[in-house]
Amino acid sequence: MKKSYRNALLVGCLAAVLASGAPAGEERIVTVGGAITEIVFALGLGDAVVGSDTSSVYPEAAQKQAKVGYARALSAEGVLSLRPTRLIASQDAGPPVALQQIRDSGVEVTLVEEEASIAGAKAKIDEVAGVLERPRQARTLVGNLDDDLRDAQPLTDLDPAPRVLFVYARGAGTLLVAGRDTPAHSMIDLAGGVNAGAGHEGFKPMTAEATVVADPDVVLMLARGVESLGGSKAVLALPGVAQTRAGRGQRVIVMDDLYLLGFGPRTGKAVADLARELRKVDVASQ
Repeated sequence: MKKSYRNALLVGCLAAVLASGAPAGEERIVTVGGAITEIVFALGLGDAVVGSDTSSVYPEAAQKQAKVGYARALSAEGVLSLRPTRLIASQDAGPPVALQQIRDSGVEVTLVEEEASIAGAKAKIDEVAGVLERPRQARTLVGNLDDDLRDAQPLTDLDPAPRVLFVYARGAGTLLVAGRDTPAHSMIDLAGGVNAGAGHEGFKPMTAEATVVADPDVVLMLARGVESLGGSKAVLALPGVAQTRAGRGQRVIVMDDLYLLGFGPRTGKAVADLARELRKVDVASQ
């Protein structure tokens, strides 16, 4: 059977499944991307969400929904089995062939741009709200985000500001340090800290030598990363950390993955919490 014929047959079958689904006028949404899911719930449409990807862990209700898998490895069959009318996904969702099959089956597909900045978070809220016709709710979310940022108290009064090393971990076999042009760099900057990994762009493997040279005042990690290592004490045993000011002071900040790096409605609160933790680091006395 030729590939083009198989694809056409698959699309036809999926369309038939979709046609037997939701009553006319009933919105059934699949969300892909933790921040996307969070925004849809915050807009008051959580009851319309019938499925989401594995990164969608907030709010708690999202954890109880059907999961369509990893954002970049979606299955058209899996998504369409939920009989959605709409798929809203982050721009890195895929693969493209699965997205096209979903479109060809009559589902409205929206890919939302991701930018790790306050402007990007607001644009994301506005775009999702525009698709779902919730402009008033979007204005409220953006206003709340601005209020949270005003209350954040970044470390603009500290000189020197604490040097922060962000380490991404998925077990001891995957250790990466965040440099410029990463969501972690943006959050450290917003909180008023200095990214100790700013000498490179993107993520690079963590080495003992580079860690000692960076000499951070504190190590910042995601909760799932710390869990994958076996706990906070294991962070102090990472390559070179013991020889840094962070290691000697046993200073490790652990924050929820989506909360810290999602750049969704809670971004202002995350900046405030990070700034509050960084303010505890007494750089001047070291």
